[in-house]
Amino acid sequence: MAGLEGIEQPRGQSRAAAARWSPAVEDEQGLKALELFGNPADAEVILPSRPESAATARRLAQIVVLRHWALTPRMTEDTVLLVSELVGNAVRHTGARLFGLRMRRRRGWVRAEVRDPSRGLPCLIPVQETDINGRGLFLVDKLADRWGVDLLPRGKTTWFEMRVLDR
Repeated sequence: MAGLEGIEQPRGQSRAAAARWSPAVEDEQGLKALELFGNPADAEVILPSRPESAATARRLAQIVVLRHWALTPRMTEDTVLLVSELVGNAVRHTGARLFGLRMRRRRGWVRAEVRDPSRGLPCLIPVQETDINGRGLFLVDKLADRWGVDLLPRGKTTWFEMRVLDR
């Protein structure tokens, strides 16, 4: 799973690995990212198309879903993972210098969008258990309730939506 280091609590690993993860550190880094780049729930956040931007996008998604929208840790984990996958695809496959991240919440749903200047469509490919690459859209397809691509005059927006059980 592309770039999840430091985001979720490791499961079934050594105590040393579990000790590295800290919600307080993640919150601090997320708040710094929010201050530097803005809130993707308020307006599209523009990020450089570099591998390290995936970590920034994950931090922003985590702060928005867990802290601002007060959704469950499980919803946060799934959203962060899928944002990471869409951002990874934008960085690896589009040749863009920049991409945009936007997150929206409406009653019963959360939506994340990654906009890039490429009109090349993402491709959902079959994966095997032993595959170490090519799982991004497979994960999006399995975890999201809906996902798709909107072609724009200059580029595209790849998005996913997940149901939220409102209390």
